[in-house]
Amino acid sequence: MTFDLEAGERLTAWLRARVGDADDVRVEGVDRVDFGHSAEMMVLTVVIVRDGRDVCRDVVLRLRPKPPALLEPYDLPRQFTILRALEITRVRAPRALWLEDTGEVLGRPFLVMECVAGDVYEMESPAGVSDDTVARMCRSMVEQLAAIHSVDLASTGLQDLDDGGDHLLRELDHWSGEMDRVKRGTLPALERLRQGLRETMPEPSPRITLVHGDAKPGNFAFTDGAVSAVFDWEMTTVGDPLTDIGWLELLWMQPVGITSHSAALPIDELLAHYEAVSGIRVENRSWYRAFNAYKMAVICLIGAMLVDAGHSDDQKLVLAAYGTSLLTQVGLAELGIEDKIEDGPVLPREERLALVQSAVGL
Repeated sequence: MTFDLEAGERLTAWLRARVGDADDVRVEGVDRVDFGHSAEMMVLTVVIVRDGRDVCRDVVLRLRPKPPALLEPYDLPRQFTILRALEITRVRAPRALWLEDTGEVLGRPFLVMECVAGDVYEMESPAGVSDDTVARMCRSMVEQLAAIHSVDLASTGLQDLDDGGDHLLRELDHWSGEMDRVKRGTLPALERLRQGLRETMPEPSPRITLVHGDAKPGNFAFTDGAVSAVFDWEMTTVGDPLTDIGWLELLWMQPVGITSHSAALPIDELLAHYEAVSGIRVENRSWYRAFNAYKMAVICLIGAMLVDAGHSDDQKLVLAAYGTSLLTQVGLAELGIEDKIEDGPVLPREERLALVQSAVGL
């Protein structure tokens, strides 16, 4: 969105009402955050004036993406509830400050959370960081996953998020429904992967826990070798913690961000550390990798169809569209399915690709 003077005035007035006991409130230094696809974020400073003194507070404003979005339904109040509940836990999540769920202030709902210091390695490898620090970052990451998986669901009220007992089936049904919702035609390879996942679904982990849902390295911030914050709680639910492990393991295969550093821990060492600190045994790794390959392939497909339908010209979604076929093949291989199966229409149509690429001079 364009953050103009009028929008700034509306936001300032809304914040004044939230703070309440201040002499004045103003907003300074609005910057858009570039990484991330599921929501638009801005970093800004809220200046609270009390007794003639300015108290500056750096915050992140997270806007609901314009519908239709990559992840639907997009539930900001749910995210706000999760972040608030995590304040009493060992999970290093940003503190949620305020929620605007009507869309009347900025045209779309948003939440405001604290801005946590730390470096995020979304795509680039850590530079100027010692090998020992990178190894500590890896261990800290799975220690935070273990903290998420040890959250007391009853005392935080998070047991009400979902029925954890049917998590695997619920997840498969959700992503299957998303695939069917956006597809332009038959997708033989992806549909075969879905069938294989249903036919070989293992018994879930006996532990029902909070599940982050997007435990990729790029959703962790680091300070001095330790995780300072865990971000992006859009897909958080209650259920099988090994779905987080399969997601992390699948992404650990991709040489981007922390995983591209030579000192990044091998995946087996990483998972052994997770088992030691969580007390949760990692089993059926191939199935969980295949499941997450399916999930990621469907997300890439959704992005491709958003481009195809003219809802988005995002070059990152165009690039990610090519991931549907690759991830489907990864998932099939994990299940031991070696048949040559056609993809079907998983990319935006050529005329849309040409139009999007010409808009940026490609």
